[in-house]
Amino acid sequence: MLVRKWSFSTVVLVMLLGFIAVIVVLSLLGPPVGNVFSGTVSSLTSGYASNSDESFRNASAVTAMSVAATQPSQQRIILRNATLRLVVADAEDALNHIIAMTGEMGGWVVSSSTSLTQTAAGQDVVRGSAVVRVPAERLDTALAQIKSGAITVESETITGQDVTRDYVDVNSQLTNLEAAEAQLLELMNTATDSTAVLEIFNQLTTTRGNIERLRGQIQYYDEAAAFSSITVELIPQAVDAPVQIAGWNPGGTAGRALAALVDVLRFVADAVITLVILGVPLALIFGLPSWFIYRRVKGRKSG
Repeated sequence: MLVRKWSFSTVVLVMLLGFIAVIVVLSLLGPPVGNVFSGTVSSLTSGYASNSDESFRNASAVTAMSVAATQPSQQRIILRNATLRLVVADAEDALNHIIAMTGEMGGWVVSSSTSLTQTAAGQDVVRGSAVVRVPAERLDTALAQIKSGAITVESETITGQDVTRDYVDVNSQLTNLEAAEAQLLELMNTATDSTAVLEIFNQLTTTRGNIERLRGQIQYYDEAAAFSSITVELIPQAVDAPVQIAGWNPGGTAGRALAALVDVLRFVADAVITLVILGVPLALIFGLPSWFIYRRVKGRKSG
């Protein structure tokens, strides 16, 4: 039997041709085989996915129903307050009007004060201030009535603070402490050892102190949400008026002079900016060629 010896190059060539043949066969049979394999995998995974999706939807629905059933609707707790600075003809009369309006609305006066101040002419006038609380739903009405008696509203600030989260948290703490108080009372009633009774009594005293503190905080939130605070500063017109002497208004003159100075400075600044932005490029465009021409002509003449 004759055994033909192949050279190394022949072996490499045969292996390369075999590899190419395998690639051609797979490319021809690839789509049917791939479709069969992908169909099998899809049939296996689709059933699992559908079951998983259905289970997830059911679990989500149950969770949503549980949350909806256990989560109570909470009304927002908003603390609204206002601050006014008014110029009035008579601060004392305006203060009396604010106090009377507060009582008519069912509110109360937290504080009020009047003081004497002097105008530039040396006249004594009264200025006043007050802090009142009115029902929160009538805050806008109260502000409108207070401002109606003013000559000028120098400033007005209205703030709103949402304390709903704090309110809910304090109520939760109160519920837990009340439950702890009930358990301590049961333990105290059944305890026979004097040392244990004393220890339970100390814990009960601390718990009741915390309960009273939380109840006070809840009462503050309830009251602050139900009644808005209005802080008013009343400035008499005589104090706010500018100084005038025999028809001369120094403040107006100074204002006009300042405005004229601003106009002059603005004109100078505009001129400088225009000169820099417009003049420099023109100087470069026309000045440099002219300078080179001048130098060239001067050189020829000298030569």
